[in-house]
Amino acid sequence: MPYKIERFDVWMGELEDRPGGLAERLGPLAEAGVDLDFILARRREQGRGIYYVNPVQGAQQARAARQAGLEKAPDLQGLRITGSNKVGLTARITRVLAEQGINLRGLAGMAIGRQSAFYLLFDSKDDARKAEKALNAAKL
Repeated sequence: MPYKIERFDVWMGELEDRPGGLAERLGPLAEAGVDLDFILARRREQGRGIYYVNPVQGAQQARAARQAGLEKAPDLQGLRITGSNKVGLTARITRVLAEQGINLRGLAGMAIGRQSAFYLLFDSKDDARKAEKALNAAKL
């Protein structure tokens, strides 16, 4: 089964690092009907956190995202890779990128049963386009 590789915009925002801080930020997105398929939240420094989400689509969702303290990240572009889970797939993905001289800014991956999903973050849209091309050519 071929892997599906899609580019995506990353929305990011800051939050208070305390119980309920993330829940407060996600509330406006849920109320606007934003169906997130990626979220990453972490502590940035004592008392402050950062979170990333995708997708935000259309004007209504963009307004809700801004209300939640999010902005489209100008220096981040993502790739989502979905398909069968195979032993060594993460090593293969990262090797293909390394061979092309493409640096990752971040990577999150997971397997659920026989399926896998990877979210790769890059410093620019150009890097994401190069990565997409290289990964498609590699026929993962």
